[in-house]
Amino acid sequence: MLTKYPKLFVWLLLAFLLIAVLSFSIFTVPAGSVGVITRWEAVNRTVQPGLGLKIPIAEQLHIMDVRTQKEQVDVSAASRDLQVVTSTIAVNYRLDGKFALDVYQNVGVEYLDILVAPAIQNVFKATTAKYTAEELITKREEVRLKAEEALAAQLVDYHVIVENFNIVNFDFSDEFNAAIEAKQVAQQQVETAKQRLAQAQVDAQTAIAQAQGQADSQAVLKNSGALTPEYLQYLALTKWNGVLPLVTGGTTPFIDITQFTK
Repeated sequence: MLTKYPKLFVWLLLAFLLIAVLSFSIFTVPAGSVGVITRWEAVNRTVQPGLGLKIPIAEQLHIMDVRTQKEQVDVSAASRDLQVVTSTIAVNYRLDGKFALDVYQNVGVEYLDILVAPAIQNVFKATTAKYTAEELITKREEVRLKAEEALAAQLVDYHVIVENFNIVNFDFSDEFNAAIEAKQVAQQQVETAKQRLAQAQVDAQTAIAQAQGQADSQAVLKNSGALTPEYLQYLALTKWNGVLPLVTGGTTPFIDITQFTK
């Protein structure tokens, strides 16, 4: 049949070749990405999201993600006082799309494994070594900010932007955790003892003040001349319990009023 219609065969062949060429020439760059076109393996140009054309066989498309990405890394480091610290670090970062071509040429599409993950490890170890284990707990936000600044400075030359650096957790050895717990218990006992001592001092000062006040009031009363014999007799009667002494005699008075004149 084809021999009877040679022109039809040629047109069909040309249509097939055209479709094949177009299929290898048309490409799509998804949103949030930048395309890098290489020609015979040499970097040629960058293309923005959307449809594009390239030379079949000669040119290849490589997708570089420029959206914010998250990398979580487990890090084991040593504090300044040589305590082993195990942490989980979560970093948000993104590639600067304006330099996607440079990053591909110098590093490649695997820049996460080549640049970001090792930098997180190195920066956190260097930062941790500046603090004691206890300071890593009490100054956690300071440690986080220092590590974030150091990581951003290290990756900026590679056109990787650090957006956030988070320390998910700090884990120490069982021995260190036990020592921290014992220290907290001891500090609490010291505080309790201080409170008791302070209360005892207050009680003692209160008792002294009351005794001094009573003594002063008696002295004022005595010196005022208000202790007349009749008033002293009245005070003695108010303190008498109504029971007569079994023995009286000598110079011992029936009711001693000298206690009110001292």
